[in-house]
Amino acid sequence: MSKQSIAKFSADDIRKRVASGQSQSDWARVDATTDAEIEAAMRSNPDWADTVDIDWSQAAVVYPAPKSAISIRLDQDVIDFFKGTGKGYQTRINAVLRHFMVETKKNKKAG
Repeated sequence: MSKQSIAKFSADDIRKRVASGQSQSDWARVDATTDAEIEAAMRSNPDWADTVDIDWSQAAVVYPAPKSAISIRLDQDVIDFFKGTGKGYQTRINAVLRHFMVETKKNKKAG
């Protein structure tokens, strides 16, 4: 990205822009960007390298199921392990439990 397209604002500047209703995005620049320019930018960005050629036309919006708050007793070393993996540890615990649930359901259907 060229230095010409990088804008720097102080926190006070941003607060003033938001309060006055000014968008934080340059929508004129976005609207003026062609599909070919967007694709070229994506191909040159390593974060998008594996997704540029995927057909997204059949993509569906998936809304996560609502969560329920419960009290659960876990071994301290299990809690320490997941907390040690950083922010979002409860989401990771949920993912491990979900994986167990899905695999258990698969095995019951197969057996």
